[in-house]
Amino acid sequence: MGIGISSLENWKRKMGEQTKVLFIERGWLLFIVGFLLGRAIVLSSVSPFALSFLASVWLMRKEKSLKVVTATLLGAITIHWQHSLYIMGSMFGLFLLAFLFQRYRNQQQILPILVFVASILPRIVSYTVFQRVEVYDWVLALVEASLSAILVLIFMQSIPLISPKRYKQSLKNEEIVCMIILLASVLTGTIGWHINDVSLEQILSRYLVLWLAYIGGAAIGSTVGVVTGLILSLANVASLYQMSLLAFSGLLGGLLKDGKKFGVGMGLFVGTLLIGIYGEGVQALTPSMMESSFAVLLFFLTPEKWIRKLARFIPGTNEHSQEQEQYLQKVRNVTANRVEQFSEVFQALSKSFSQVQWQTEGDSESKETDYFLSNVTEKTCQTCFKKDKCWAQQFDKTYNYMQEMMSELDAGTYQHKRKLQHEFENHCVKSKKVVETMQHELSFFQANQKLKKQVLESRRFVADQLSGVSEVMGDFAKEILKERENHELQEEEIVHALKGMGFEIEKLDIYSLDAGNVDIEMTLSFYDYKGEGAKIIAPVLSEILSETIVIKHEEISPFPNGYCYFSFGSAKKFVIDTGVSHAAKDGGLVSGDSYSTMELGAGKYAVAISDGMGNGERAHVESVETLRLLQQILQSGIEEKVAIKSINSILSLRTTDEIFSTLDLAVVDLHDAAVRFLKIGSTPSFIKRGDQLMKVESSNLPIGIIREFDVEVVSEQLKAGDLLIMMSDGIFEGPKHIENVDMWLKRKIRDMETEDPQAVADLLLEEVVRTRSGAIEDDMTVVVAKIQRNVPEWANIPIYENYAQ
Repeated sequence: MGIGISSLENWKRKMGEQTKVLFIERGWLLFIVGFLLGRAIVLSSVSPFALSFLASVWLMRKEKSLKVVTATLLGAITIHWQHSLYIMGSMFGLFLLAFLFQRYRNQQQILPILVFVASILPRIVSYTVFQRVEVYDWVLALVEASLSAILVLIFMQSIPLISPKRYKQSLKNEEIVCMIILLASVLTGTIGWHINDVSLEQILSRYLVLWLAYIGGAAIGSTVGVVTGLILSLANVASLYQMSLLAFSGLLGGLLKDGKKFGVGMGLFVGTLLIGIYGEGVQALTPSMMESSFAVLLFFLTPEKWIRKLARFIPGTNEHSQEQEQYLQKVRNVTANRVEQFSEVFQALSKSFSQVQWQTEGDSESKETDYFLSNVTEKTCQTCFKKDKCWAQQFDKTYNYMQEMMSELDAGTYQHKRKLQHEFENHCVKSKKVVETMQHELSFFQANQKLKKQVLESRRFVADQLSGVSEVMGDFAKEILKERENHELQEEEIVHALKGMGFEIEKLDIYSLDAGNVDIEMTLSFYDYKGEGAKIIAPVLSEILSETIVIKHEEISPFPNGYCYFSFGSAKKFVIDTGVSHAAKDGGLVSGDSYSTMELGAGKYAVAISDGMGNGERAHVESVETLRLLQQILQSGIEEKVAIKSINSILSLRTTDEIFSTLDLAVVDLHDAAVRFLKIGSTPSFIKRGDQLMKVESSNLPIGIIREFDVEVVSEQLKAGDLLIMMSDGIFEGPKHIENVDMWLKRKIRDMETEDPQAVADLLLEEVVRTRSGAIEDDMTVVVAKIQRNVPEWANIPIYENYAQ
């Protein structure tokens, strides 16, 4: 039984996919629509639908144009041969005009004009050559051409819906109305098709009203009824009352939609009964009730699944809201789960490396000592005639002598241990050979120890890095899972203020209103965007939220009245202006000093100086590499301490050459001006605040000298107007013939009258060079950063006057 049900479901799914391919991808749905629109005539002789539909298809789906031309001509022939000649002439005129204007870039803008000309041209030729016409005929021709031009704009929004190239999440109200107009126009092509006294276009139009009233409620139901009834009544003026019937039935059906299909069907019957009696009397009521009965029967036979699928595209329906929420929830959960899984994997790997390191360090020392001594005894004691006496009868004494000698030789103090030498010579008959062998083996032992230590450091570095990455990814997963907070009052205030200024808001999302971390997204419509986002909307938000708001990102529509996307966020309370002055040793082109200023995200700004040991190209490469690694690691979100330890491990493990570099790092929080200094072998820095001068220093060794060290962090609180002065050792140790360089630098910085960062950097470098009579004996770099309050470009716009009105 289970296999049978599964096979049936697979068959249904397969048939659905084949139907979709046949009608949508191969264009047979467009063929059917083109055939019916070729038959559609309103006001007795006006046929604006066929040409407009063809023009829309030609613009958006050129590969389907030939099929639509064929279908439209076939439909026109079923009406009259003269009608088909007009359709053929207007199509020929459209293609001729399109060929003449093919080099024009904006085809979408001129297409309605081309359709207008192509529609009226065959009428002019016909009226001029073949018959004598009245003013009324010219008016109809003008109306027909105008309707054709208008319908092009409508059908251009409808074609993508019946022949989509991509999945569309929802329909806008304008698209829904355009789609209704297209469907009503298609129904016009069924006029004249009867089954006994029952009209097919009335059955289909009422079925359409039932369907959309059931989905969208009274508003959409009545709208569909009015539009469909109006277009059908233009085709058959005698049935003008049908517009009232469809509109009233759509309204009643939408109001009774809570009663499911039965309630919507009852709405149609009541509307038919009331309007039928009022419109044409009791004698015409029976055919109308029959038409409504067939429509309700079709509606009841329509699978609920089909109706719910269509409801997902209509804004305001429960299905649409659920679809949107499910999609967003699914994407968010899947993303967060994957990130959490990666975080757990990195954390597990970090623990694995840490455990291996701990297990390795536990028993390695004693084992390596035994292995070393066994190699020595194998080359010396194995062939000695006193082997049994030394290692069998006096094992402990011999082992202790050998172990003590190994320690002294490793430390380089064996030559000073006369007592140990004398005792071992009395104990061993081959003491000199043992010492020589031990010295020889010790070189291999030390090399092996160094290699193992490097491996352990590599493991420790990998463990720290994996742990840092795991922490960053874990925090990112938590951010993804954060629910959007509810800010109804603020949303209402923002919408009211912007609408009062004439802005049309399509969408507003408030994700965070935390001080310093505001996150707002909105979509607005502009006819001609002139920077209103930064000039008006951001200042209005700043006034409402009582903090400076700026545009983080914007996407402007290239079309008039297009929708533009804006992302607003908190402006930083402080900004930093920097100045740099540097010089290479002896006035060369390559300096061993490097500097960098970088935005780290989350409102943090970093200033760094690295001094490669020595001078020249090699020192320059080391300092540049240090800052490059620092920037990449910090911008990934890893904490500053872990980043510096990682750089130290990389630089110390990747080469055996004694090339080291210093690092002077200051990370400033632009929200509160707090600064964290991390100084690795670098010179002191200074903070100038008016006449006050503060010195910041630390005692860490340069990067790469030792593999394990603790990074000392020095925290300070900056204020607006402060100058942060950082320098390399070429500046701090550069002044000549000055006993207290520290006091000299403080005095020079304090006496400077300028507050411009670049001027301060230039003057300080110049003062140091002057003390050496113009000689530059070391690489010199000085970076000066000035902390200033962020003054927004546009002032806040008060909105309270709008409320007073």
